[in-house]
Amino acid sequence: MKKLTTPKELRDLQAKIKESVNPDKSRIIICAGSGCLAYGTKKLIDGFEAEIEKQNLQDVVEVRTSGCHGFCERGPITLISPENVFYQKVGLNDAAEIIEKTVLNGEVIDRLLYVDPQTGEKIVHENEVAFYSKQTRNVLGSNSKIDPTKIEDYLAIDGYSALAKVLTESTPQGVIDEIIEANLRGRGGGGFPAGWKWDATRKAQGTPKYVICNADEGDPGAYMDRSVLEGNPHVVLEGMLIGAYAIGSSEGYIYVRNEYPLAVANITIAIEKARELGLLGENILGTDFCFDVKINRGGGAFVCGESSALFASIEGRAGEPRAKYIHATDRGLYDKPTCLNNVETWANVPLIINKGAKWYQGIGTENSKGTKIFALVGKINNTGLVEVPMGITLREIVFDIGGGIPKGRKFKAVQTGGPSGGCIPEEYLDMPVDFDELTKLGSMMGSGGMIVMDDRTCMVDVARYFLRFLEEESCGKCTPCREGVHQMRVILDRICEGNGQEGDIETLEWMGQAIADGSLCALGGSAPAPVLSTIRFFRDEYEAHIKDKKCPAGVCKDLITFTIDPETCNGCRLCFKPCPTDAISGEKKQVHVVDQEKCIQCGACFEVCKFDAVIVK
Repeated sequence: MKKLTTPKELRDLQAKIKESVNPDKSRIIICAGSGCLAYGTKKLIDGFEAEIEKQNLQDVVEVRTSGCHGFCERGPITLISPENVFYQKVGLNDAAEIIEKTVLNGEVIDRLLYVDPQTGEKIVHENEVAFYSKQTRNVLGSNSKIDPTKIEDYLAIDGYSALAKVLTESTPQGVIDEIIEANLRGRGGGGFPAGWKWDATRKAQGTPKYVICNADEGDPGAYMDRSVLEGNPHVVLEGMLIGAYAIGSSEGYIYVRNEYPLAVANITIAIEKARELGLLGENILGTDFCFDVKINRGGGAFVCGESSALFASIEGRAGEPRAKYIHATDRGLYDKPTCLNNVETWANVPLIINKGAKWYQGIGTENSKGTKIFALVGKINNTGLVEVPMGITLREIVFDIGGGIPKGRKFKAVQTGGPSGGCIPEEYLDMPVDFDELTKLGSMMGSGGMIVMDDRTCMVDVARYFLRFLEEESCGKCTPCREGVHQMRVILDRICEGNGQEGDIETLEWMGQAIADGSLCALGGSAPAPVLSTIRFFRDEYEAHIKDKKCPAGVCKDLITFTIDPETCNGCRLCFKPCPTDAISGEKKQVHVVDQEKCIQCGACFEVCKFDAVIVK
């Protein structure tokens, strides 16, 4: 494809690509996101291609790879188009049968269909699967339609039309006004209005001005930005281009985790292809607008997700934050005006430009517009990425989309906002999910991590886990974070070990507030949240650990014992093999006994017992 020199040439190329698509040709679309690749997608793709070549079916069917479809629990996911048949957990041995039965004869293979756990119904089409039906996949929806390594696929769904529109129909200030009217709030954690940030950067003194995409996604269990970059990198580039035009920037950076090799590979290809077509570089689409992007790979420091620490990292310095009275819009990267937004924020921009601010305002709540992508993980049946309108309830996410808690266990809490977020109990399941409501409960939206916990989760141990993570990730620059988080973790260790003391809860509360008030950046400022929210909603568990020396959830090893109920045990010996210390004795079909001196409280016997004979006390 030749370099595009006018918006008309872009429109002509889009039309030409659309016309070249053969509507009668079948397509086998296979998820090639990181999750499905781990399930064996590469071998599956090779298997389909080998079968097509073997039967000489190249004119009848083609194999296409796509980004993450979101339903990670069911990978590898395969769609058969144009019938939109949805197959899950597809293996290499299924390739030949899918081609023979579904592609050539229109027959659906029952065993590969998703079975609704509530109704037992076998679902044929993707949009009928409960996991998807309550979602509004404005950003993620294109992942299943395009090959992220082919710019032609993005152009086929009118990619870069929003860029052409602003370059020919709008002024930079007009673009900013549209983003302000839409009330797009940053999806990276703080929820600051993107349009206001753009406006401040445009009006700031000094050049050059920088545009940065923050893809340093370090929250445990979160992979929203990774999946967008892997599956649709061009939508992020287009958003950055529009932002750069509005702000008056000619240089941008994508700061991405080094642990995201596929995302780095796909965004690198996207940048190269965009340059070749003249969509990045000098005089874009024949205008005076010039903008290019560089990739900067982070070194794995969680704190570099904070804006000023990220700037320091790009500059080659240690990733440490600075005081917030210096605004990045005035003095950011290299002390020049800088606009930093995360992957999901940039990906929303082309949608707003193409469909309008009023369309965007029609989604969400009064102060939280649009959709939000969450990584739904933990004790949940349907693990994966979900994109939902702001204002949806936690109950709808956990039970309607997530399918509820495995093995019929009871829901206990959901932690939102990453390691610095709070834990929300069952009584607030009907609360609408948006920036403001989560903050009221001592949690936050964050970048979109959502970890579900069941009744076998110890909330004191959960608080300790996240505090350990934050202690390790603290840059150590400021005393409240460096020393305070460490001391809180020491107290939690004592409590979980059965050495808690009267007054520990109160000490944790005032220390948490002091750390939040005195820390230099958001890592320290929000670090106490897991502790403070669990004390607020699960204070009785802390008191049980301290006063009764018991862990109600049966998790903290120093506070529990495993015994076998003689009334329930049938002597099946299932618990013998996994016990690492041979602590269980008893003849076959006779009641078993746990030797407490040998038992190390690993819980292996509890996990394998099918008759609920193993009791945790």
